[in-house]
Amino acid sequence: MSGAVERPRTLVLLRHAKADRPVGIPDADRPLTDRGHADAAAAGAWLVSQEYVPDLVLCSPSRRTRQTWHSVAVALSGAGSPTVHYERPIYEGSADDLLDVIRAADPACRTVLLIGHNPSISQLSAQLDAGGGEGDSDGLRTCGLAVHVVESDWATLDAAKLATAHTARA
Repeated sequence: MSGAVERPRTLVLLRHAKADRPVGIPDADRPLTDRGHADAAAAGAWLVSQEYVPDLVLCSPSRRTRQTWHSVAVALSGAGSPTVHYERPIYEGSADDLLDVIRAADPACRTVLLIGHNPSISQLSAQLDAGGGEGDSDGLRTCGLAVHVVESDWATLDAAKLATAHTARA
């Protein structure tokens, strides 16, 4: 028996970094703060150091999530070149809507990074690891990461054990 052992699928959930709340700016157009940009870069560095470099990024189309992804991507630099999809349901949807977006992922992808918003991203993490340990009662904080080990195909995903969680701070 020879050949490499295929690594399990990994789902990384990332709540967007710290965003500003300028008066008169619609929610979808809220930008990151300077701290948010720095924390997102720290999240990217952490992903590289932990070897959670994504093959696929599923991102809300809001400004703050796109900016979070951009800062993460700069930190990934030469570590990988994932495919990126901006998906409206990640901005507007429930945890189940996010799960539907993940289920549509290319089966060849081994690591998927989803960048979204509370409460749905924290609810999804809790839903996937329903039998797991006690999580933070506030869910993912800004620039919080939840790494889940996926034992199924993306298309049939309904549960995934929480492997680790991390809040990136610069």
